[in-house]
Amino acid sequence: MIGEERGVPDSRRWREATRSWARGTGRPGESDDQAATARDAAETLVSAALEALTLDDASTWSLCVERLSGFPADPRTVDLALVRRLRHSVRIAWERGWLPTDLARHTARELSGRHRSLLVDAIADEMRSYGAATVDARWRAQLEALGAEVWWNADEERLRTWRTREAVPVSASVAAVLELLRVLAALPRLALIGPLPGTAVRSEASVRRASAAAPDQKMLSKVRALLAKAESTEFPEEAEALSARAQELMTKHSIDHALLSVSKDGPTGPNGCRIPVDAPYESPKAVLLTVVAEANRCRAVWHRELGLSTVLGFPADLAATEMLFTSLLVQATSAMVRAGSQQDTLGRSRTRSFRHAFLNAYAARIGERLHAASARATQEAAQDTATRQDLLPVLSARDQAVDQAVNDLFPALTRGRARRVSNYEGWVAGRAAADLAALHSNDRISTTS
Repeated sequence: MIGEERGVPDSRRWREATRSWARGTGRPGESDDQAATARDAAETLVSAALEALTLDDASTWSLCVERLSGFPADPRTVDLALVRRLRHSVRIAWERGWLPTDLARHTARELSGRHRSLLVDAIADEMRSYGAATVDARWRAQLEALGAEVWWNADEERLRTWRTREAVPVSASVAAVLELLRVLAALPRLALIGPLPGTAVRSEASVRRASAAAPDQKMLSKVRALLAKAESTEFPEEAEALSARAQELMTKHSIDHALLSVSKDGPTGPNGCRIPVDAPYESPKAVLLTVVAEANRCRAVWHRELGLSTVLGFPADLAATEMLFTSLLVQATSAMVRAGSQQDTLGRSRTRSFRHAFLNAYAARIGERLHAASARATQEAAQDTATRQDLLPVLSARDQAVDQAVNDLFPALTRGRARRVSNYEGWVAGRAAADLAALHSNDRISTTS
């Protein structure tokens, strides 16, 4: 039986690990052969521990952790073996399409904040092998946000000082690294968005094009201020007008960037980012992100099992999508919580079905409102005779470029259907909340800031 084979403590790998461990008695200053034997013993024990963890073999796992924690040779031998494994695993994660913040968030979801801390150090360790000019700007921004910096003096001292900082024993640190390695080994492949570290050589021309494509920070600050006011105001009409104005600003900014892309520097292509879509009610949240992305000429692809979406579009549009989605989600959550818990006539809880219906209705109505705001802004821009000739072909070309990027990165993409909504009260409340968060199509929104 498979269950019996998985639990046998004297399997081939376990026997090899035991023999190697018994030989690994080298001490600092002894022969190179003895040091090599100790390294091999540590590596074999690490492999055996990972196999036991994968097979859910608790007894072998415990023995491996115990022997790695009490390694008879120089204890730094085990630490270095674990550090090397982490560095290699992070490099493989990059090749599988994972970005630094994706990896840190996934680790915290699957394991704990302590494991995330180990991962951030491993990321810093791996990234120091790349020249600054070969690392994409988005990667540098994510590394800075994570605080991924080399703070240790030597690799062989890294885990020891980490244990001191975290106040954990050797066995806990060994187990944590092994658990992290197991999660990294099981990472699925994601679409590659942007150049990998070591491949992005920044020339003067590429820097100039990236600068031209980057969102206008002054405009984004204005949009953030509008959305913050919309989230905090107690007056529905004011929240409605502020949200509408924010969407119009972003649409017009996108149009400006679209026309700028036909300048002498040539167009920059679609880019990508990943946005968390957290439980609970992740399905309607993913729908909300989809409609916000489409209103901003982007496309969102949801990775249900990972709790995130890949969004493809041009840089300014991506920034607009992320900002507006976050704002609308805050507003939706606030309105949903204000509605309180729900019960049926028999006193049974209907809170979950109410909130699921609420968010589905909210997303649907937001989609209608944002589409109207975007269409109005595009129409107003096209009324300018100096703009009309170039605008529609350029916007069409950008839409086609984004669609092509989706097809290239997700050739097997499937489109799912929204789940059936069974709570009428939640649906009505969700549409009402969306009316307050976005715009009324029959109202004229002032374009003054």
